[in-house]
Amino acid sequence: MNSYTIEAGTAQHIGNRPQQNDRTAVFSSASAPGYMLAVLADAVAGGSAASEQMLHTAKLVFDTFRPGDHPTVDQLADVLREIVHETHLVIKMNAVASETEQLCTFVGLILSPHGEAVWAHVGDSRLYRFEKSTCMARTNDASYVEYLVATEKLPLEAARNHRHSKLLLNLLGNSRKEPYVTIGSADKVGPNESFLLCSDGLWCFFTDAELGAAVHKHAQRQASEMLIGKAQERAQGKGDNCSMAIIKLVKPPKEAPPTYTVQKMRRAV
Repeated sequence: MNSYTIEAGTAQHIGNRPQQNDRTAVFSSASAPGYMLAVLADAVAGGSAASEQMLHTAKLVFDTFRPGDHPTVDQLADVLREIVHETHLVIKMNAVASETEQLCTFVGLILSPHGEAVWAHVGDSRLYRFEKSTCMARTNDASYVEYLVATEKLPLEAARNHRHSKLLLNLLGNSRKEPYVTIGSADKVGPNESFLLCSDGLWCFFTDAELGAAVHKHAQRQASEMLIGKAQERAQGKGDNCSMAIIKLVKPPKEAPPTYTVQKMRRAV
């Protein structure tokens, strides 16, 4: 079993938008003791409905997850794929009923009690993995670009610029295309490692090094307040919704050694 405890928190700021359309949460499940799920969604169209649906579906799927003795990385990745697939279907049905387009990004992370971390993303919300303050990995669109080139027969440059075309949006709820899920993983994660899930209203204002330093050097609340404040400053009145989930792996506190006192026994009467 793992040699760390999990400290997790979420934070949001509306930015300079009329409403908050991002959603983020951290879940545990009675059916999967020792496992943790963190998710974040950024609604691109249709208000917050798509993001709300993602949180609802994520909790339902995770609550029914039965890990058994030791699921593989692929099995954990399938849980994240199921969240994406189920959310995508429901959002499309809701959009038909309401006659409004509903779209959102997705990024999710599962931590197991065996020291594995598995993550997935759709769209431009990001996950960062830090060891102390060094960025060891972060999500990107490299595999999606390869997918577009291989399956859609797009020229490489067109695939790299896929966000500029509504026909190529990789988002949950897109009625024209199924979402492409990119999976990443790490094994033997441990103390002094941390994960950051965030929307583009945060990450677009920071380097990887800046994010890593803030997350490593400060508790979750202080780190989130610092990052949100700096993002608003750098946005210069044009900031997007800003959301994050910070998950830190820390050494469990040492148990105090037992203390004993020895006293001379009195004579029994």
